Amino acid sequence: MLRAAWILLMGFAALPGAASAADCRQITYADNDYSICSVDLTTEKLQLFLYDPNGAPYGHFGTLDNALSEQGKQLGFAMNAGMYHDDRAPVGHYVENGKELQRVISTDGPGNFGLLPNGVFCLRDGRADVFETKSFLAKKPTCRYATQSGPMLVIDGALHPRFLRDGTSRFIRNGVGTTTDGQTAVFAISDNKVTFHEFGSLFRDHLKLPNALYFDGNISRLRAPALGRNDVGFSALGPIIGVVKDTE
Repeated sequence: MLRAAWILLMGFAALPGAASAADCRQITYADNDYSICSVDLTTEKLQLFLYDPNGAPYGHFGTLDNALSEQGKQLGFAMNAGMYHDDRAPVGHYVENGKELQRVISTDGPGNFGLLPNGVFCLRDGRADVFETKSFLAKKPTCRYATQSGPMLVIDGALHPRFLRDGTSRFIRNGVGTTTDGQTAVFAISDNKVTFHEFGSLFRDHLKLPNALYFDGNISRLRAPALGRNDVGFSALGPIIGVVKDTE
């Protein structure tokens, strides 16, 4: 019931016959419902998107898909990917196709982004990694695409130290975790409101991922053609991550 009500609120639209380009499924874990999409970085083309060629934010999955169709491509799985300001500019580090649009923010601050430790999701050729921000600055990986968000959900197998088992703050939440070998990125969105502790535990204890990063809450949206799901929402998004395929 909660999931159905939330999808109605978000402006759900079906995607009959669309390519999925990700292994998406629905699960129940610890009495909460989630939609999970796994992307194989060795076979799939995963990219970040923010601005169109005219400098305007894409804002919506449909707008991005329409733009890709003009290039003979299509958008498969997609999700909002990081926090943004009112003008849709990224709050933290952001790299798109090798171009840095926002530097790394390493200091604490208000809101979830500033709840240190936060982290960076980094895409390189054939792999994806979630780095805690200080580790990212120390290792200096060359990311073709990167987005910074926070807080970290899982850090080297441990939950974020500020997460409380009996926490009461509940929202729809989404995030990403990566396998140790970097070959798989696993994206998750809750289909009912969950706490940070519950969401982090999903990545650590059920998905068994050593590092995971929170993307956002409340505005969280998913495009998953394999599930017939395309969250529309009432406002434009900032960074979007998605799998791109050639039009069949």
